[in-house]
Amino acid sequence: MRDFANSSYQRRKVAPNKVKVQRKPLDLKKYARPLGTAMAGIAALALVAGLLYGGYRATQSATFFRLKHIEVSSAKRLTREEILGLANVDVGKDLLRLNLKQMGESLLQNRWIETVRINRYFPDRISIQLTEREPLAVVNMGFIYYLDKKGAVFKVLNQGDKLDFPVVTGFREDELASDPKGTAEALRDTCELLKILREKGAFILADVSEIHYDKGFGFTMFTASGALPVKVGSGDFAAKIDRFARIYRDLMAQRATLQYVDLDYNDKIIVKKS
Repeated sequence: MRDFANSSYQRRKVAPNKVKVQRKPLDLKKYARPLGTAMAGIAALALVAGLLYGGYRATQSATFFRLKHIEVSSAKRLTREEILGLANVDVGKDLLRLNLKQMGESLLQNRWIETVRINRYFPDRISIQLTEREPLAVVNMGFIYYLDKKGAVFKVLNQGDKLDFPVVTGFREDELASDPKGTAEALRDTCELLKILREKGAFILADVSEIHYDKGFGFTMFTASGALPVKVGSGDFAAKIDRFARIYRDLMAQRATLQYVDLDYNDKIIVKKS
């Protein structure tokens, strides 16, 4: 047996086989195809988006329900043209886009208007119904205001406004802010007294030139004839005026001798003579 361990034979190293790999040319078309598909998709999406946006703009600018008829309730203080101008509405506008709430708020900026109701009727009509305030008296508070039947001081009188109303004095403008609740209650009492005077036959509102209010005492009327003070006080106006109406004509015959009349009692009248 050969002793390979002690042998002088050396094993030769065999060089590894070298295989030449040939590089294939890059196929750009393979990558261009999906890129082209993606670009086409983006272009299609852009086209669809453009069409949708164009349709939206066209829809926004189109008027499907054009306003043709505007119904306005009759009014004493305001003309139809003034009402439409305040509401900023006219025929030809898009019925769908009319802001009825904003129109109503604009109309209520006018002091003569008390309530507003606006309705929309498709395909081409709206209705504007309003109520106006009716002055019951004028209140002298430094400036002269109209007082309506609900006790609201609603408008400063301007040149040309009518003055042929009973005059109420004793209220101050600053009290509307400093004591709104008490002042509002007193103004409502004023309206109650005026209403009762208007309804009585023998002694009517035309017989009163002024109604004065005092926080401590209440109301005092001054007659149109001779400015006779008639103390009414507070509350129970109907009974007091009813008693006074029965003797009013007789008292006026003695007007020159009278100093004042006091109605502020439950069952009697005090007549103070000069």
